[in-house]
Amino acid sequence: MLVIKIGGSLTDLDPLLEDVAACKERLVLVHGANKELNELSTRLGHPPRMVTSERGEVSRFTDTVTMDHFLMAYAGKQNKRIVERLRAHGANAVGLTAIDGGIAIGRRKPDIRIKEGDKVKLLHGDHGGSIEQIDPKLLRLLLEDGYLPVITPPAISRDGVAINVDGDRLAMEIASALEAERLLIFADTPGFLRDISDEHSVIPLIHLDEVERVAEYGKGRARVKLLAAAQAVRRGIQAVGLLDGRGEHPLTRAFEGAGTWVTA
Repeated sequence: MLVIKIGGSLTDLDPLLEDVAACKERLVLVHGANKELNELSTRLGHPPRMVTSERGEVSRFTDTVTMDHFLMAYAGKQNKRIVERLRAHGANAVGLTAIDGGIAIGRRKPDIRIKEGDKVKLLHGDHGGSIEQIDPKLLRLLLEDGYLPVITPPAISRDGVAINVDGDRLAMEIASALEAERLLIFADTPGFLRDISDEHSVIPLIHLDEVERVAEYGKGRARVKLLAAAQAVRRGIQAVGLLDGRGEHPLTRAFEGAGTWVTA
């Protein structure tokens, strides 16, 4: 059992989707649409607002208008284009959000504290949140009937509001709930880099007891992905790959050991 996450920064998905469609293992595909959302929001006159938390973490401020755009980009265009391509390659794909069937339920955090320069501000009306519960029943039904589930944020809050959740975290939570053997996270980098300016500095293998030390090499999303990978391994997933989704046959290359692998 595999869970595969496709990052929203990837532009040419067809080689990876062709590999996914040809894969003989049961799998769930999770995807983002960050680039699509940025472009759509800008075209619609409501450009993305990125904010920095007090802990230094950068995230998207998701107000009501942005959540409408989020649904258009993630649940609409990107999800259905991926399903379209997978079906063209012969996979019996079905597209869902983490809202559907209550796959991912969480807590909305409407008020967030951010730093702007030396000042701390409180922003109201955010639709960001965190995942608290995964219900894998719908995914299991689809898998048992031979479907390939294609899942994307948002999730649903306990009070029934769509919430923006981290896609890597969603993939990790789904992998854990389904007791997947491996979680594969594809992005537009060759793996976890010792030097972010040098694509040849990939660290091929990271054990759990090395994660805290190695995480210092990562910045922004790379560090977040590594920490999510470590948490997945702690929950029983045998190995998590931080992998390059660019070029020909990325899934095949991953199975051959390319990229960075996090294990116990």
